[in-house]
Amino acid sequence: MNNNEKIFNVLKDVIDPEIGLNIVDLGLVYGIKETENSITVTMTLTTPGCPMHDSITRWAENAVKQFSPDKDVIINLVWQPPWTPDLMTDEAKQQLGM
Repeated sequence: MNNNEKIFNVLKDVIDPEIGLNIVDLGLVYGIKETENSITVTMTLTTPGCPMHDSITRWAENAVKQFSPDKDVIINLVWQPPWTPDLMTDEAKQQLGM
C-alpha cells in the first residue's frame, strides 16, 4: 500500500456528522499530493454553506498530521467540480438507501 492509499485510509476516520459517513466514501476527497515537506489534501464539502466546514477540514488536517507529524498538512478546499451524490462509493450509497 503506498502513502496515498494510507492517507485515504486515515481520512476514512473523518466522519461527516450530518450524514454519518466518512469523507472518503462520500466522495469529498478529490486527491492527495505528497512532497518531501508537505501533504496537500484537495477536498470539497457537500455544500458551500456546510455548517460543519471548519470542523470537517480541521478533523481532516489533524488525521493526516497524526499519520505524518513531520510534514505540513494543507487542506485545499475546492468547489469545482461540485460535489454530487454520484461521487459516493457504492457502499456509501447503499448505507444511505440509494
